[in-house]
This record gives sequence, C-alpha cells and structure tokens, in this order.
Amino acid sequence: MPIRIPNELPARRILEQEGVMIMDESTADRQDIRPLRIGLLNLMPNKIKTETQFARLVGASPLQVELSLIKMTNHTPKNTSQEHMLAFYESWEDIKDQRFDGLIITGAPVELLPFESVTYWGELSRIYEWTQTHVHSTFNVCWAAQAALYHFHRVPKHELAKKAFGVFSHHNLKPSSTLLRGFSDDFAMPVSRWTENLKSELPPAKDLEVLMESDEVGLCLVNDPIKRQIYMFNHIEYDTNSLGDEYARDVEAGKAINMPAHYFPADNPKSAPQNRWRSHAHLLFGNWINELYQTTPFDLKNIGKV
Repeated sequence: MPIRIPNELPARRILEQEGVMIMDESTADRQDIRPLRIGLLNLMPNKIKTETQFARLVGASPLQVELSLIKMTNHTPKNTSQEHMLAFYESWEDIKDQRFDGLIITGAPVELLPFESVTYWGELSRIYEWTQTHVHSTFNVCWAAQAALYHFHRVPKHELAKKAFGVFSHHNLKPSSTLLRGFSDDFAMPVSRWTENLKSELPPAKDLEVLMESDEVGLCLVNDPIKRQIYMFNHIEYDTNSLGDEYARDVEAGKAINMPAHYFPADNPKSAPQNRWRSHAHLLFGNWINELYQTTPFDLKNIGKV
C-alpha cells in the first residue's frame, strides 16, 4: 500500500521520482480501510528535507499510512516559509484531541541548552504526557530522544568534548527484538550530536531495553515498552549527503568542526560518500510500522487503556 500525503507537499515529487508509491487524497478517501495514522512532529530547521526523509521510510511499508505533519503551537521556524507551514502543518493544540497509531518526534538544534531553557519545553512536556493516552508508540530521534528520556525518567544528557560526527559502526544487542528483526550483527549509522546519554545512568527498575550501541559513540537505540517510547540518539534517516552538507555549512561559517569520521572515502571531502545505512533505515522503520499494525487497537479510542 502507498503512503498518503498532501498532493502539493514538495516531498511528494521527490518520492515519486524515487519510486515510492504515493496515493492521492481522493483515492485514499474511497478505500474502505483504516490506514495507520502516523504523526511527524518536525522540530528540525530544514522542514522540507526532514519531511522527505521520514516520508521515504514510512512510505516503504506495504500498509497504507496517513502521514500528518505537526508543529509546535507558538514556535515560528526560521528556515521554512510561513506559506509552507500554513499549507501543510497543523499545530499540536489543534490536533491534540486526535489519536495516532504512531508519532515521530525529530531532533532539534537546541541540544546544548538545558531542557527547561528551550522555549517550547512546556508544550513538549505536555505532548509527551499526551502520548500516553493518544499515541500507541512514539519514535523519538536524536535530541527528542534525549528530551523524552529526561521527561519520563530524568536521565541527564552530557556535553561531549567534541562533536560525535560521522558514520559509526553499531552493534545489534538484542536480535530477538521485534524492532531489530532482520538486522545484521554490525551495521553503520550516521551520528551528529554534541551531547550523549550514558548507559550507566539508565534506571534499571524501569525495564528500559538497550537495543543498539557503538564502541565509539555509545548508546544508539533504547526501547521503553512501559511508556511506549523508542529513543534513537542517532540519524538513521539521513540522506547520503546530509553529513557532508552539515560539514560544508559549518566550514563556510568558520565554525570549529571535525571532518565526519568514516564518511568520505579516504577522508577526502571531494570524494562522494557512500550510503551504508539505507537498508537498515528501511528495515527499522518497517519493523516499527509492522509492530504498530500488529498491536495498535483497531479503535483508536482504546489507545492507552490497556
């Protein structure tokens, strides 16, 4: 089944060129089927690029998925036009009475700030509480993973001496997990963050499951079945050139930034990088969506009651 997204969303043209099946809204309305409802709370500066990255992964599922774009109610993004936001996004205040099979919350460029100093922290905290009654499973990415882990379990983040930046080898610690079905024992994944969470500080009494980690950059994926949260601290959704674009941007701005590790062939930034994580990105999100399909109550009003 294809993904259902707005007809005029810029991501639509890119995904169609890549061969992702897209269903127009009128056709979707005629189908006698309940699609999986997945929300994307997009906190990244480049909204359009992030929409495309996650729609690509969600749209690869054989199930029909309806993707809803969500924004913080009173936060105005600086890098995306108001026309785009008004055309395709709904504020959380406007959709908070709705229920979703799944919710993706992205990273944000605020990781060096204390959580309580982020301007929208109050609303984000309310959103996390709302997921307990209105969302079956929440997939938190990068800073959002740190924020959710702090909100639910008060696990702190720690600033790194230098940015964890590059493509790093990760270990599959629990092959029996439904999220890691089909994963190889060792796989590569992009990392781009200035902070980290420590495995030793995870509360042992909360049944948190560490599913992936790296010898070089630590924790990657933690499952929280009680709170129905997934914490992924790295960027498996990234495009091939995402790390290179970040590096070029920071170099041009005169920022002190190390070259992304294990990314450019022979560490030559003029060489085109190779995508070594694409298949695992599709596998991870495919496993998550399959789990949503298998476990979400058919009547969304029953979410959070079991």
